[in-house]
Amino acid sequence: MPVVIREATGDDVPLVARLIRDSFRDVAERFGLTRESCPTHPSHCTDEWITSAMAKGVRYALLEAGKDPCGCVAMEQARPGLWYLERLSVLPEYRRKGFGTALVRHALDEARKAGAQRVEIGIIAEHTELRDWYAKLGFLEKETVRFDHLPFAVTFMFTEV
Repeated sequence: MPVVIREATGDDVPLVARLIRDSFRDVAERFGLTRESCPTHPSHCTDEWITSAMAKGVRYALLEAGKDPCGCVAMEQARPGLWYLERLSVLPEYRRKGFGTALVRHALDEARKAGAQRVEIGIIAEHTELRDWYAKLGFLEKETVRFDHLPFAVTFMFTEV
């Protein structure tokens, strides 16, 4: 099955929002995140979120396996030399096939081409499997922070590119 990663366009906004919502739904259930307790969690992603992010310069890449869109990732330049990897999403039925790794590698390559020296990501601190997965991809823990508006602590990780 051929795998293609391509840049998302404005026409892809509904697809990107759906991929993110559907990919993060199990995370929201696992950690008890509802629209009331965590309205900004990606499991509640809307077309407007994606449109607004794209307008601010956030780039989305879509992964298609055959003709099936099954994942995406967002990349944002925070400042010269520093990029954020955000909303890495792979639909549950497509996980454990290397698609998440392919999306991360694509994002790191794109950030490097754009002049990044470092890429950072934030994850739910208690999501230890995800933290370990990112560590296998070369990410190191930077710090864990608790924010008043979130019902969980966030672990920030980084990698040099």
